[in-house]
Amino acid sequence: MLHHMPQLASFDRAALASLLQAQHQIVARGQALDCELTAKAIRYRIRSGGSWQVVLPGIYTARPGGLTASQRAVAAFLHAGKPLAITGIAAAARYGIPSKPNPFVDVLVPPDCRRMDAGFVRLHRTASTPKVFNDGALRYVLPARAVADAARQLDDVADVRALVAASVQRGKVMIWQLTEELQAGPSRGSARFRQVLAEVADGVRSNAEGDLRVLIRRSDLPAPMFNPQLFVGDEFLASPDVWWKELAVAAEVDSKEWHLSPEDWEKTLARHARMTAQGILVLHFPPSRIRAESWRVISEIRSALQSARGPLAHIRTVPADNR
Repeated sequence: MLHHMPQLASFDRAALASLLQAQHQIVARGQALDCELTAKAIRYRIRSGGSWQVVLPGIYTARPGGLTASQRAVAAFLHAGKPLAITGIAAAARYGIPSKPNPFVDVLVPPDCRRMDAGFVRLHRTASTPKVFNDGALRYVLPARAVADAARQLDDVADVRALVAASVQRGKVMIWQLTEELQAGPSRGSARFRQVLAEVADGVRSNAEGDLRVLIRRSDLPAPMFNPQLFVGDEFLASPDVWWKELAVAAEVDSKEWHLSPEDWEKTLARHARMTAQGILVLHFPPSRIRAESWRVISEIRSALQSARGPLAHIRTVPADNR
């Protein structure tokens, strides 16, 4: 066996170790050669049972086992050759924005990039240089661009709604930033993104709220307001998900999924209690019922509206679009 092993050739061990540390134990063939490793030494490392593993053509990991998200990002970045920035769902995840799992890492590259997609890497050519966040060896587009690009890749409007709602709820982006990205980006794949942005701009903040809104609008119920602010005198009372002002009926989506902490959930319960104390009839619907028992939800709302006591003069309503 010993005569098959490459000799302990002199190479820049410090440079290679520093590179691997900076790149989460990922290295490209060209980088290894720059550290004075020979082609024979590289072949020895990537042999079956060797200390390195091939993750993409010419891209290796020096750590055994499955790749972490950071390792996948570095490998995709190195494969791109002329990377501008990582975008889409991988970038959104870097900012803590949850979305539907995606097996790909999307990388923006200039128009003259000759590399092609490979494995889990998708390359997207763009003539405009995006604003980026530098994260060590990587560059990511800013959150709004990441969400916009991810939204264009999703096929289900519910997934787009969940992505956009999460990004806004968690304070990662503002609605106007997403609107700018919608207008500046390609029209291809933007239909669902445009629809969801219209919903969010109208006050919808969650996937479940969006489902309820669609359900109500498709029914014969009177048109309500979405996410208005209610006041008693000058004191803020609540901002219900759905509000029939003339009947003093509110509908709320009850889902811990859309609350970021137990404290948020407790605040929701307190808001319900405050509205009820002021004479408002409050209906509660979990997302599962909105999806699976839509006809029962509409029937219950209709019954509540028919039995409502009418407007409450002491409640002042400020529509969402007037804030």
